[in-house]
Amino acid sequence: MKISPSGFFHKLSALNAGMLALLKPFGVWGIGALAVIDSAAIPLPIDALLIDFVVHDHRRFILYCFMAALGSAVGSLVFYYIGRAGGELFLLKRINRKRYEQLRDRFEKQEFLAIMIPAMMPPPTPIKLFEFAAGVFEMKVLWYFSAILVGKFLRFLVWAIITILYGPAILDTITREVHLHLQLVLGMGGILVGLIAFWVIRKLFDRRRGTRFPLEEDETSV
Repeated sequence: MKISPSGFFHKLSALNAGMLALLKPFGVWGIGALAVIDSAAIPLPIDALLIDFVVHDHRRFILYCFMAALGSAVGSLVFYYIGRAGGELFLLKRINRKRYEQLRDRFEKQEFLAIMIPAMMPPPTPIKLFEFAAGVFEMKVLWYFSAILVGKFLRFLVWAIITILYGPAILDTITREVHLHLQLVLGMGGILVGLIAFWVIRKLFDRRRGTRFPLEEDETSV
């Protein structure tokens, strides 16, 4: 069954209200719990939820941003460990051990930015793919956790500052404009995600440094 844009935003608002009613009394712990759920299991409008927390308590906006980022980092460990547990076998079925080690070495040289930058981007950035890749290439847990924490904190901090400067009406304005120009927003978002993915992939598979795409390797061997 198809859901119209208006129906989607109505359901999103209802979910937002329900989550706020349940966890808002817990304050900073509530936004932290919501962030864990959003990152580990069920996608939630975490940015909108954070804004509502900030609207009702400007003085602790930094703490809200930090707790939301911390919760996101904790939840992201799920996909990291999934990648670490089975991702290596997944790749080794497609490339040999030597190529795998080359790709891992390239990732280690760019790993912090390769995780932090996607974490800064709002949905629909496919952040879970990058989290999985970090596990596959055995990124150190501390660096991985720090990259997610910093990226998400900066993202949430931007939302909080915009809300404080322009008031809670800014969320309604943004939501209304997104609704009116949904196709344009999705198109621009897709382009942005594509550019980020291309930049990260090229950093990992840079031909000038001797590492080619696996597909390119297959083509040259034919």
